[in-house]
Amino acid sequence: MTVRFGYGSPNGVRDVAEILDLAVKADRAGLDVFSVSDHPYLADHLDGYALISYVLGRTERISALVNVTNLPLRPAPILARTATSLTALSGGRFVLGLGAGGAWDRITTMGVPRIRPAEAVEKFEEAMVLIHELSGGGPAVTNDTVRGIVPAAVPAPLIWTGSNGPKSLAATGRQADGWIPGHAADWISEVYKDGRRIIDEAALSVGRKPSDVATIFNLPGVITSQPRSRVRDADGRWIGGSPAQWIEELTTAVLQYGAAGFTLFARGTEPLEHTLDLWAHEIAPAVRAATS
Repeated sequence: MTVRFGYGSPNGVRDVAEILDLAVKADRAGLDVFSVSDHPYLADHLDGYALISYVLGRTERISALVNVTNLPLRPAPILARTATSLTALSGGRFVLGLGAGGAWDRITTMGVPRIRPAEAVEKFEEAMVLIHELSGGGPAVTNDTVRGIVPAAVPAPLIWTGSNGPKSLAATGRQADGWIPGHAADWISEVYKDGRRIIDEAALSVGRKPSDVATIFNLPGVITSQPRSRVRDADGRWIGGSPAQWIEELTTAVLQYGAAGFTLFARGTEPLEHTLDLWAHEIAPAVRAATS
């Protein structure tokens, strides 16, 4: 198994030069994915899909992920066309991050009516099914959402979800390729253990293997020059340490807990470029070597 290493990119409207510089350097350094958030109701944030489209056009190997797409603001049929278009334009370097929708007080400011949580989860699973149906070519699709829509002759992208509740976790197990545990949960947390149990049971219920759904962790943390006496906070959540401490911890996460990837959201006072250099050139190669 190849472990994926990514990073959370800045996405401010005044950060364009830094965003592109970091992405190009991460691409050359061998990182696997850059990640941006999806908050189109915030005026000081670049639109996630506009941002990844631009960066994919300026890079060669790195993949892009909107972490995660706010489904209520991006209707599934349009999102399916966006996904296949980005897949085709980038040579398969697009990963579809998908969520059922959070921050409803913000979402409704964009003119989208609030819906019940149960309905949001239903639409979440329906969207994953539709995205697969509208990919890979074949006859026109007609269902409760679309009528006579011909699938794009492009493979469906990988779908990684940001699921939290039991019903959305079960949908992830049935439909998705990856899971990003919420609340920055790590591999020893109950959030991960409980969520993973639901996903695995749901996957088995439809004839899939639990390993069909990878776990990719969002990791806010600091990379320090010296080892730290405490690498976890009072709640037991990983907060970072020296490169050697990161390597030891992430290797354990892969070998003992089945982690398939890590997205670093850098914290601390060091320049982001320096932190990503350590992430790409020291930590990622060592973990890959120890887990290959």
